[in-house]
Amino acid sequence: MSTQRLKGRLKDGRRRSPVAMVVMLLLVILWSLPTVGLLVTSFRTRDAAATSGWWEAFWKGGWTADNYARVFEQADLGNAFINGVMVAVPATIIPIMFAAFAAYAFTFMDFKGKDIIFISIVAVMVVPIQVAFQPLLDMLGPRGWGISGQYLAVWLLHTGFGMPLAIYMLRNYMASLPFSVVESARIDGCSNFQIFWKLIAPMAMPAMAAFATLQFLWVWNDLLIAKLFLSNDNTTVIVKLQQLLGTQGQGAELLTAGAFISIVLPMIVFFTLQNFLVRGMTSGAVKG
Repeated sequence: MSTQRLKGRLKDGRRRSPVAMVVMLLLVILWSLPTVGLLVTSFRTRDAAATSGWWEAFWKGGWTADNYARVFEQADLGNAFINGVMVAVPATIIPIMFAAFAAYAFTFMDFKGKDIIFISIVAVMVVPIQVAFQPLLDMLGPRGWGISGQYLAVWLLHTGFGMPLAIYMLRNYMASLPFSVVESARIDGCSNFQIFWKLIAPMAMPAMAAFATLQFLWVWNDLLIAKLFLSNDNTTVIVKLQQLLGTQGQGAELLTAGAFISIVLPMIVFFTLQNFLVRGMTSGAVKG
């Protein structure tokens, strides 16, 4: 097909829709406006931000870079940033590791009560996590295991709360993989452990990366668990941002600067793994 005939068409041969392109452009602009507003406000003084909209900064002024300096000085955001990484990375890897083993068992192994157990795990997703905080505070606190305030406590909590969705996503993805490959490996004498690591894990990597993206974003942006189960010495960025605001809202100008700093790492993770996110969320959704 000539270049002239390909012009104005998508890769699969369909014609480009001008309406769809305009709508997508408008959606991108609308979706980006809050982030742009946050960035502009983070460079404005408290009085300027309180008396005019962020879009008025381009002709009214009121610019300053002191907000970012004060954030690191007053909130110790550098250590909080490191604490956030120390919480988010293990709390992302651990549930994926256990959920991948469970999803393999639910997909390629037969055992009594498999469907009932899987349905029970999926049903747990509808239970609000807040209802479990009181017994968990007793279990992990001084009257229980005594690990409240440590990284281990939040790792266990995020693993437990993230496992149901991880198992559901990975099991649906693995169900779309060819079962004949597993049967051939078993005929060749491979154990389930070998089949998982050499065959299933590499093929299920898009789904694992998709859940890793979601889990990292959830853990990084978590406020409630970090506030309840971590001490002030090892708390995360989000808790520090909440403390910046103060009881009377006196730190509002610092909150915008701190918020923009806090979204840098999640944006890097998202844009790095976005292709895996789309593939992992869509693959296995329809199984013919």
